[in-house]
Amino acid sequence: MTTPPPAGGASGAPAGGPRAVPPRPVPPASVPPRPAHPPRAPRLDQSPGEGYVPGDGMLAWLPFRPTIRIRLTLLYGGMFLMAGVVLLLLMYFFVRQALHDVQPPPFRFDGDIYVNRVPMTSDQFNQLIAKSHGLESNAALNTLLRKSLTVLVCLAVIAFAAGYAMAGRVLRPLGRITRTAREVASSDLHRRIELDGPDDELKELADTFDDMLDRLDRSFDSQRRFVANASHELRTPLAINRTLLEVQLADPGASPDLQQLGKTLLATNERSEQLVEGLLLLARSDNELTDRRAVELSEVAARALEQTRAEAGKREVELRTELNPVAVSGNGILLERIALNLLQNAVRYNAADGWVEITTARVPGGGELVVSNTGPVVPGYELEHIFEPFRRVKGADRTRSDKGVGLGLSIVRSVVRAHGGVIEATPRPGGGLTMRVRIPGA
Repeated sequence: MTTPPPAGGASGAPAGGPRAVPPRPVPPASVPPRPAHPPRAPRLDQSPGEGYVPGDGMLAWLPFRPTIRIRLTLLYGGMFLMAGVVLLLLMYFFVRQALHDVQPPPFRFDGDIYVNRVPMTSDQFNQLIAKSHGLESNAALNTLLRKSLTVLVCLAVIAFAAGYAMAGRVLRPLGRITRTAREVASSDLHRRIELDGPDDELKELADTFDDMLDRLDRSFDSQRRFVANASHELRTPLAINRTLLEVQLADPGASPDLQQLGKTLLATNERSEQLVEGLLLLARSDNELTDRRAVELSEVAARALEQTRAEAGKREVELRTELNPVAVSGNGILLERIALNLLQNAVRYNAADGWVEITTARVPGGGELVVSNTGPVVPGYELEHIFEPFRRVKGADRTRSDKGVGLGLSIVRSVVRAHGGVIEATPRPGGGLTMRVRIPGA
């Protein structure tokens, strides 16, 4: 059994059996080197700030992610607090100096005076007055310092709250840029920021990003049109070749060698037709859906399961199901293609006496389709490449034509993105893969 290329094949009738013709093998140099550590696949339910691990830097001690808003808040509040502390120290120094400058003048008199029936000279009386003034000044300074610190703490809290609100208002255009970038990352190249407001650095960044999206959108549209036009142009000669070969094979006077040659050429032509159909579907599915309807995901999975049952029986693969009713929003034909490609991929790259399990369930925000299968172990570092067209895992057999044309998972990812969903591939501990697809609800 060969190591399965998780890229899979396009749906349709496989060109298997005795008519299969080995294609030209690709040299091993086309396979990239293995990374030292497998990449960590992102979870579908993980939010941007969830699972934050502090790193290096001045704010590494924070238990949460130090966003720009948090840092600006700390900067604004810290600067206000430092300015308040400096102002408090200066005020304390100036008030103490003023109290020192307003000390009562010394008294001079002949003889003794009595204070609380105690006789005192003028020097003793002046010392008593100076000591009383010093005690009252210290008490006044302590009261001033205590009340000033209380007011400073209250104002610092207000300053941090105002700084947080101010930072949010300043960074609001940046948040809009980030949301648009996320939507573009989900294959929606038609979105634009179109930021209003003053002609500052943020507006310049948004305009530059919009210009880049315009160029990318034109480039991708041109590429899709080229693939679609090329696929349409190739379908006609392939159909003519198939007709000629079928006519030749129907001739009872053809020699056995000619019959075998015709079958071989017909198998090659059939594989080329599958490749062209896959490319055409891939080019069409890159566009976001505009006409959405409520589709029962379990019904879609059941139809795909019936189309795969014969091939699974031929390969001695057990099919398991757990289909729960769930409605999603999208195109029923394209959703059926998702389930069909995943099932065919799981059946074809499986082991003898293996199994394939398909389940549908309701999840927050939509529905989930999960296809799990047994089979050879898939390295974790290959998961980031399995959705690329014509990609094969190192060690996969490229001479088998009954595995498809290498566009199955590429079409699945493209259709999932067109529906606004997400897809995740995780290796099973005992071998095989678990493909998890989430589609927004109706």
